[in-house]
Amino acid sequence: ELGWISKVYVNRPAVVRHAEQIKKWKTLKGNWQAAWLLKAVTCIDLTTLSGDDTPSNVQRLCFKAKHPIREDLLKALGMHDKGITVGAVCVYPARVTDAVNALKAAGCNIPVASVAAGFPSGQTPLETKLAEIKLAVEYGAREIDIVISRSLVLTGQWEGLYEEICQCRKACGEAHMKTILATGELGSLANVYKASMIAMMAGSDFIKTSTGKEVENATFPVGIVMMRAIKEYYWQTGNKVGFKPAGGIRTAKEAITWLMLVKEELGVEWLTPELFRLGASSLLGDIEQQIFYHVTGSYPLQHELAMA
Repeated sequence: ELGWISKVYVNRPAVVRHAEQIKKWKTLKGNWQAAWLLKAVTCIDLTTLSGDDTPSNVQRLCFKAKHPIREDLLKALGMHDKGITVGAVCVYPARVTDAVNALKAAGCNIPVASVAAGFPSGQTPLETKLAEIKLAVEYGAREIDIVISRSLVLTGQWEGLYEEICQCRKACGEAHMKTILATGELGSLANVYKASMIAMMAGSDFIKTSTGKEVENATFPVGIVMMRAIKEYYWQTGNKVGFKPAGGIRTAKEAITWLMLVKEELGVEWLTPELFRLGASSLLGDIEQQIFYHVTGSYPLQHELAMA
């Protein structure tokens, strides 16, 4: 439906002004903060996307995914029997089998997500992208994070972008598809809105801000625009599409702010792992530190918390 995006206008000064106000929101304290942090944990896609990934470090990551917060800390909060785990484990296609086997051995049902479709640049032929997606699904990935071809956005080839994402959706089969827009490379907030709409029209289960490899990753102005697109799409179709900010989210305070923004823009029903994820590799460590401080009154020493 090109009519939906043909006359899109984004008031950038107003968006930026709203984003600056978000940064000034008051920080939650005490049990309220702990509750929001535990909610954030359940929405994390615990990620490792390094060239030196090995079966052993993926296995450690999967153990951390099942036990994201130390058991004694959860007991102190009365949350040890709530089955708190992260939302998913995200790896490269070559490491999907390692993650699937590790999680199976740990006896948990956390889904494995895999980046694909020429991640992170998207500069590979479509045939290669589709083959990579199919292989990742075959290896056991239940969620696929594809990345769009930015050139199609920058040159206004919206029908071409729609067709490419549709083919990726078909290749995913039963797996959930998160479409990475790489917003830092789209040129304008209007393009971010249009790309968000096209991705949702093409069947994306989630739209995601960034690969984490761009110079500019998840920012509040981009988040506001993408969430407004999700809201508009829901109003028009009745279909709920998830949102995933990723890249550069490292602190517990940032995680809570993203949760609060989702609550403000989309409502409480979006605050579940089915409709909201945080893409992060080091965020969990800071969240666990803050919970440790809330429980004990002091920050942990280096050896007191497992790797995150």
